[in-house]
Amino acid sequence: MSITIKTGLMALALLGSTALTAVTAQAADKEISWIYCGDTIDPVHTKYIKQWEEKNTGWKVAPEVVGWAQCQDKATTLAAAGTPVAMAYVGSRTLKEFAQNDLIVPVPMTDDEKKTYYPNIVNTVTFEGTQWGVPIAFSTKALYWNKDLFKQAGLDPETPPKTWAEEIEMAKTIKEKTGIPGFGLSAKTFDNTMHQFMHWVYTNNGTVIDADGKVTLDSPQILAALKAYKDIVPYSEEGPTAYEQNEVRAIFLDGKVAMIQAGSGAADRLKATKISWGIATLPLGPDAKGPGTLLITDSLAIFKGSGVEDKATEFAKFITSPDVQSEYELQGGAGLTPLRPSAKVDEFVAKGPYWKPLIDGISYGGPEPLFTDYKGFQNSMIEMIQSVVTGKAEPEAALKKAAGEVEAFK
Repeated sequence: MSITIKTGLMALALLGSTALTAVTAQAADKEISWIYCGDTIDPVHTKYIKQWEEKNTGWKVAPEVVGWAQCQDKATTLAAAGTPVAMAYVGSRTLKEFAQNDLIVPVPMTDDEKKTYYPNIVNTVTFEGTQWGVPIAFSTKALYWNKDLFKQAGLDPETPPKTWAEEIEMAKTIKEKTGIPGFGLSAKTFDNTMHQFMHWVYTNNGTVIDADGKVTLDSPQILAALKAYKDIVPYSEEGPTAYEQNEVRAIFLDGKVAMIQAGSGAADRLKATKISWGIATLPLGPDAKGPGTLLITDSLAIFKGSGVEDKATEFAKFITSPDVQSEYELQGGAGLTPLRPSAKVDEFVAKGPYWKPLIDGISYGGPEPLFTDYKGFQNSMIEMIQSVVTGKAEPEAALKKAAGEVEAFK
């Protein structure tokens, strides 16, 4: 073989190698960027991201961990600037605003896919008949009480309150007899302050906005909830506006408050304490027609304009598929309620009866209210709650003010 031919073949081989490298590099550049809310990526998600990448050669999932207080704002800012991430972990309350501003794409699911979820869950990410997110995290709340503190106050440690009136009276008795706050109240400038209040709304047959988009905030049911907040403040921890729900939970875990509203994360953490505790359905207001709780759904929203919308949707469905999801939510620490019924869930309920009131809540809970300007709505609700808790406004005046404000946000 001549030197010329050899040189030509070597050049072709080198060219082929370079081309192959270029193709491989190009394939590796196919990236699904993911704004991941929290302090760190859950190990379950890390495990399954790797598994998905191994099965989808040339694709890479690139999660960026962003704190809870900033993650949704960052996703919104990037999308509005025309440089969207492929997907983001968002609260379902954001979906209406994203959809109406043409920032996200619908996430179609077959009837068979929808049937795998507990009832009502897919509805929490659906707006005007279109599904806009893939549910990834879900929670309901129940009442936790410290049996030791009940006993110290002369109350029956096996009998939690069933009504708001009983809850307020028991909180008063505990505070007066033990000096320890009877109830943990969340009123910090934080989204879960609104969430905590919505549990009171739904345990009194209230609504904030109806199916036709009419604001129903200024109602006797919600006024009663605000009055109950005012009544329980003297028997709660000092300065509730300094605490969000996880900080209140920490006080409870330290044995320094007798009752809280919380999800499964409290039960998981209580196992490491010496506290004797119980869990029950949330107490009911005077207008209740049955039990209630807020259904809080976080979802994966697929942003428009990333160029990888279809593949991002495929990955979102994989990372929330039944086996992956059950492993993620049943580990306990995240404070989640299962999205789907399964034999594994039944097994957990049998081993840990505390799951029952949390799972039962799925069938009767109400959704997060969907507003076009969700942040404006959220801020008005928090301001309303804080004004009552601090005594700056009476419940009637605070409610009327908030009801007038949120009209602009629907």
